[in-house]
Amino acid sequence: MSTDSTTALTPRWIRDLERLLPIRSQFIVAGNIRDHFLAPLSNGSLTPVPLVRCLWSALQRQDCRFLLIYDPVGGLRPYPNEPEAVELATRLFDLKLQDGAMPMSLDSLSGLMQRLTRMREARCALLVDFASRLVRHPDQLDANEHRFFLAAERLAVQAVPVMAKEPGPLADNKPRFNPVLWLLNRPQDLPSWFALDNARVESLNVGLPDFETREAAARSYFTLFHKMDEAGPDEREKFARDFASATEGLPLVALSDTAQLADRQGIAYRDVDDAVQCYKVGALENPWKKPYLRQRIAGAAEFIETRVKGQEQAVTKSVDILMRSVMGLTGAQARSGGNRPRGVLFFAGPTGVGKTELAKTLTQLVFGDERAYIRFDMSEFAEEHTGARLLGAPPGYVGFEAGGELTNAVRDKPFSVVLFDEVEKAHPRILDKFLQILEDGRLTDGRGDTAYFSETILVFTSNLGIYVEDEQGRRIQNVQPGDSYETVESRVKGAIADYFKYRLSRPEILNRIGDNIVVFNFITPPVAERIFAGMLNNVVNRVREEHKLELELEPAVRQDLMARCIHDLSNGGRGIGNQLESVFINPLARALFAQDLEGRQQIRVVELRESEEKIVTLRLE
Repeated sequence: MSTDSTTALTPRWIRDLERLLPIRSQFIVAGNIRDHFLAPLSNGSLTPVPLVRCLWSALQRQDCRFLLIYDPVGGLRPYPNEPEAVELATRLFDLKLQDGAMPMSLDSLSGLMQRLTRMREARCALLVDFASRLVRHPDQLDANEHRFFLAAERLAVQAVPVMAKEPGPLADNKPRFNPVLWLLNRPQDLPSWFALDNARVESLNVGLPDFETREAAARSYFTLFHKMDEAGPDEREKFARDFASATEGLPLVALSDTAQLADRQGIAYRDVDDAVQCYKVGALENPWKKPYLRQRIAGAAEFIETRVKGQEQAVTKSVDILMRSVMGLTGAQARSGGNRPRGVLFFAGPTGVGKTELAKTLTQLVFGDERAYIRFDMSEFAEEHTGARLLGAPPGYVGFEAGGELTNAVRDKPFSVVLFDEVEKAHPRILDKFLQILEDGRLTDGRGDTAYFSETILVFTSNLGIYVEDEQGRRIQNVQPGDSYETVESRVKGAIADYFKYRLSRPEILNRIGDNIVVFNFITPPVAERIFAGMLNNVVNRVREEHKLELELEPAVRQDLMARCIHDLSNGGRGIGNQLESVFINPLARALFAQDLEGRQQIRVVELRESEEKIVTLRLE
């Protein structure tokens, strides 16, 4: 690997550290600090190593002879644990090591900092590890803690660059600071006043690795995958690219863990996507790659028709999107599409036409189990503060350790259909949470745990576009029963676009949903008759199961009952079910309750009566 390539892949915070050592005495190193980082080997190649080793590699290039590492539990220890470095550090700082470390109080650490910054005999540095855990609360310090940080702040200002008396082979004979480095989860874990207006304290952000860094790291993990001996140079490079693409947004340590899992599970290098999935969701077996799934999808339209009737256009488009998901082509036009949800569906249309039922049916179709369906009623999230239920409360707030309802559910069922019912009723700020899911396929809850949505189907349902507001702000019907499907689809999609673009001022949400809006049509009378027949058949089956009775209806009673149930289709199939319950199931329950059913095998409804008080009764034989 060339020198230029090595420099480009060196972490940015390391390059900044080396550049600023002549003018900065202390560094706050915060962010992705527990990750691995690329560091050069003696042969010039790069390998992923922990932060301390990467830091030491950089300090060696600045002629550091040793590094002192302090943490609140282990005390102080020299690094590296080699005789020459340990002996030099012990002599210069009069260390009393026990099992390689020396217990130390904050007062003793403060004194050591002062000696270190003035040390000329050999260039060295101090790393304060787990600095986020030095005190309970950075803005509620006791007297001893306040004195310690005040001394550290004063030292940062008063320290001067020094030249080592015995410069190493890399020395350029220029003065540099012997730096103090604070290793933190967040910069806020130090007192807020510590680095305020202090030009000698530099904050270094440790970010997640970019694509090129992950690709370089992936090459070093190739040998842990099975059948590696079969791969040629081109396949090795493809493996590195695929591994880097599949781990977008993850730290390098995730690549290491994924490779370790692949080694234990016997995963071949060609199946690197399966190894990443195993790391993310904790399951090696992928329902999306089952051979029987393509056969199920091939007959999906007929299967769906048994549960969702009269929505041929919506079903056709849903199945098309499902086929794309099964073939792994969702987001294929984007470089990072592999992390997005398997499928996104936005079901829009009148109430009671089968939107929620289609989501359940798709769950049964893909996963063979309707229990893999996770539903959130978004009317429960109408207030902004309720968003904490989805992701969990922020750290420090009551209940944050419980995590979020959404993130917990997806971690428990990574292969699932996630339904957000009546999404327009949620608070607009909560809708922003979907941006990251739709783009990156992941969410992090209040505990810091990440849930991955890359193996889910997301379904949003909405009644947007059926009613709109006129110029006076009155609610009017935008589409009517009897309108052609093309008219309904055009007007509903237009109203949805207006809602996200102008009402919410969030066109980016609509942009991420894309062309996955599936519009349902109104229930027509012929479809209503089929829905009625299916519901009535369910009633007959329930009576058979509960009472071992065959329930029959006279043709005239059936026709009268159907006319009563489908005369008003404004509430769709749900309205048909409500009418059936009112004019048939309730009277049937009363009639059966009054009958002596002992020994009977059949019962027949021969008449449907309605009193002047609009009370319906049945006559049975």
